[in-house]
Amino acid sequence: MTSDTTDTVQSVETDAGTARVTWHCAVRRARLVLALSHGAGGGIGARDLQALARELPAHGVTVALVEQPWRVAGKKVAPAPKTLDTGWRGIWPALTGPGLPVIAGGRSAGARVACRTAGELGAHAVLALSFPLHPPGKPEKSRADELLGAGVPTLVVQGGNDPFGTPAEFPEGTYELVEVPHGDHGLAVPKRAELTQEEAVAVVTDAVVRWTGALG
Repeated sequence: MTSDTTDTVQSVETDAGTARVTWHCAVRRARLVLALSHGAGGGIGARDLQALARELPAHGVTVALVEQPWRVAGKKVAPAPKTLDTGWRGIWPALTGPGLPVIAGGRSAGARVACRTAGELGAHAVLALSFPLHPPGKPEKSRADELLGAGVPTLVVQGGNDPFGTPAEFPEGTYELVEVPHGDHGLAVPKRAELTQEEAVAVVTDAVVRWTGALG
């Protein structure tokens, strides 16, 4: 990828089907690639993914927004976790193509995929946006083992009112957790909150800019 190219779209063939990567390349010399995939109920148009794609390139981080094969195929329901992992593995060689360390990341189901595969794929770090710690109303069905098993530096950005797991529910670990006050699973905040939606998104981008800066 060239540093002066933005919004380059690349199709990638995987064992789960055709995936798509939209590259937002660093404005200046890139030092990292941040690969971000979507959740099970949405796409790369999610507000946090788009905000990071706009903000990070100015800080030497190329952002790759990844659409899993099921989304590219126009399906409305995500496949099983095993199939999501297969798709992500197939996309990985394209993500390492620029020859830079790759941060594996995503929101919700995409964050789970990043955590599950970080070690085997050699991810430099993991960014977990709205990590679904458990299904809503079922805290006993914890997915903490996926997060704790990532094995690389990990940043979790979680809404304060996320029904899939509030910050207070997360177990102790070596990862860093940043809370978006009043945020739901989509990191949306109610109009009555003391911060605006724009300020809530800035919590996300500021945290990731700082964290990626410390990674090198």
